[in-house]
Amino acid sequence: MFFADILETEGLGNRSYLAGGTRAAVVVDPPRDIDRVIAAATRRGVRIAAVAETHVHNDYVTGGLELARLTGARYLVPAWASVAYARVAVADGDVEEIDEGLVLRAVATPGHTPHHTSYVLEEKGRAVAAFTGGSLLIGSVGRPDLVEPRLTEQLARAQHASAHRLAAELADEVAVMPTHGFGSFCSAGQSGGERSTIGTEKAANPALLQDVETFVEELLAGLDDVPAYYAHMGPANAAGPAPVDLTVPERADAGEIARRLAAGEWVVDLRSRVAFSEGHVAGSFNFEVEGQLATYLAWMMPWGKPVTLLAQSAEDIARAQRELSRVGIDRPAAAAVGSPADWTGAGTPIASFPRATFADLAAARERGEESVVLDVRRDGERAGGWIEGSVHIPVHQVHQRLHEVPAGTVWVHCAGGMRAAIAASVLDASGRDVVAVDDGYAAAADAGLTLVTPVQH
Repeated sequence: MFFADILETEGLGNRSYLAGGTRAAVVVDPPRDIDRVIAAATRRGVRIAAVAETHVHNDYVTGGLELARLTGARYLVPAWASVAYARVAVADGDVEEIDEGLVLRAVATPGHTPHHTSYVLEEKGRAVAAFTGGSLLIGSVGRPDLVEPRLTEQLARAQHASAHRLAAELADEVAVMPTHGFGSFCSAGQSGGERSTIGTEKAANPALLQDVETFVEELLAGLDDVPAYYAHMGPANAAGPAPVDLTVPERADAGEIARRLAAGEWVVDLRSRVAFSEGHVAGSFNFEVEGQLATYLAWMMPWGKPVTLLAQSAEDIARAQRELSRVGIDRPAAAAVGSPADWTGAGTPIASFPRATFADLAAARERGEESVVLDVRRDGERAGGWIEGSVHIPVHQVHQRLHEVPAGTVWVHCAGGMRAAIAASVLDASGRDVVAVDDGYAAAADAGLTLVTPVQH
């Protein structure tokens, strides 16, 4: 009897899979921190016989090359992918034996990338699961615009054809097991849900319900911003990533933190946004370890700039280090555990700023207080409506567009509070007076704030 275990990487919205039989297994699209994968295989009592990549990933650094080296597994990579290391070049229709009566069959599914390949797990000749990578997702498909702008429309059409190929060739009960789509920016639309099948996707996925022209038009119109660090992931994966190093970073004292800030390096406070607002090292930025740390820090931080991590516990430092390694931010320059009192020199004031709700903002406006409202949601979110008079700069652009924020106290909001806290910390570090709105956007209307709703054509 086969098994297919999900290995979740929640911060990036991705999944990897360990699938096999009683003795051996394949790992599909492994994360950079492969100790998790090896532990999962050990729990199952299986040997890793093969490691399979559906494509050269643009959103995270793979652990596939190192996992194959350590375990002696065959490393399956699509034949049309241009990579700098030895691998088993997989073409459409190729079959890899995993365990007795259990094989993996390659199915060319271009669209997310030109070389994208899905893998169908077959038990005694019957398809039981499809590892669809960035092709057919749960309720959506992988976005086609991450490779090259000139190829986007062509790849969107290929994505439609690939989804239809999978639906036509596989039975309705076959499990759909994608890599992307659980909050990943690699998804072209809303994608989620714990599990799905080919039959479920036939009934609900736009790629399988729309004609190609409608699908392509709507897909391209709905594409949102691409995280800046994606530009570095493909080249790293094609070159062959180095083994991950999760050893403890150098410890930083207050003097070291001050020197790094003075040098223009990034000092990142991983504590909750509540704790950060109440007191923090002046000049530091707040990226909560409980939030989408890797995505937003890697998106905003100048690539290659040293980063120092501050946290309440060594466990939070280790967790952040692991998450950041998955997107190629290796080895923090330094780290410190404790509180702002530990991280600032004697006589150095601890910085802070207020948090508020949308009701507080409405009350301030009613009192006639001069304020700037800064909306840091993405373009696609803003398109659904906004607070009248608000300024819009997506959170990942705030640090580059500080000069565009009008004078005055800045009330920063997003959809829920996490991104507002990031932007507020950036503004605070630049010397601006800020208020972080830690509230759900739906509360803006309830508070009596005037919302602008665009006319739908």
